[in-house]
Amino acid sequence: MRPYLFKIGGFELRIYSLMYILAFLFGMFICLADDVAEKRGVDDRKTIEDFVFATIVAGLIGARLYYVIFKFSDYAGDPLSIFYIWQGGLAIHGGIIGAFVGACLFARKSKVNLWVLTDMGVGPLLFGQFLGRFGNLANGEVHGVPTFTPWNVIFSGKFSEWWAKYQTLGVAEQAQFKQLVPWGLTFPLDTPAGSEFPNLPLHPAMLYEGALNLIGFLILWFYFRKKEYNPGVLSMIYLIIYAIIRTFVSTFRAEDLLIFGIRLPYIISIIMIIIGIVGIKYFSRPERKFVPAEKENSENNKN
Repeated sequence: MRPYLFKIGGFELRIYSLMYILAFLFGMFICLADDVAEKRGVDDRKTIEDFVFATIVAGLIGARLYYVIFKFSDYAGDPLSIFYIWQGGLAIHGGIIGAFVGACLFARKSKVNLWVLTDMGVGPLLFGQFLGRFGNLANGEVHGVPTFTPWNVIFSGKFSEWWAKYQTLGVAEQAQFKQLVPWGLTFPLDTPAGSEFPNLPLHPAMLYEGALNLIGFLILWFYFRKKEYNPGVLSMIYLIIYAIIRTFVSTFRAEDLLIFGIRLPYIISIIMIIIGIVGIKYFSRPERKFVPAEKENSENNKN
């Protein structure tokens, strides 16, 4: 397990960066193949390409800012390291916020329905999240707790307390905590996971999320998208799907951002679910139904 795919002289292709490149390419392909967006007027290739580029750039900025804000003490001594995004340190919730801001600006500039754009973008986003977790695997980050952690400790959210107590135990006492799952991964010592838990098998939380993101994408894109809901509904369904995924995965993660001692993803996920439910009710109203521009103009002329 290593962070780069290959090295040539001073150049190295990092797997983390490669996953973002693939996410961009696959995202573009998925958007171009979106027949629902095409029916709603987003059928110009250049518009789609510009939209994908704008939201990815805005998403990267948002993801980095979000992470740096909540981990500012790690960067205060070396401000330039804020820009070393290839070393990791991108928060997906910040990426979602940043991408949405980018979509708002793009929709306003291009005079395209914002919610048609976001509905087109949430599928590629979830697929990109699936790919991105392999970059986390290569970097040895977004890792879980040791596989011998009792289930009641994992689900109670008191891992840090248990871990502090575990380290004070003798070898014989520690031996009672046998590995509970056979698929734990041990990470190199020079990775975040390996330095925090040297030579210990850990829950591969990044792979848990990667698998669930892929399942979520398949359900979102090949089931819900075929329903052709009013613009905005698919975006709200995405919020709910990812909130559920992240809540589950965060239960196993060892290094989630905290605020007032509470896992920040739990708080954000609750907010996302509330927004999603309220949003579905709002966007499902008959008056929110999409009307092609030509038809709308024709009706206005009659009036």
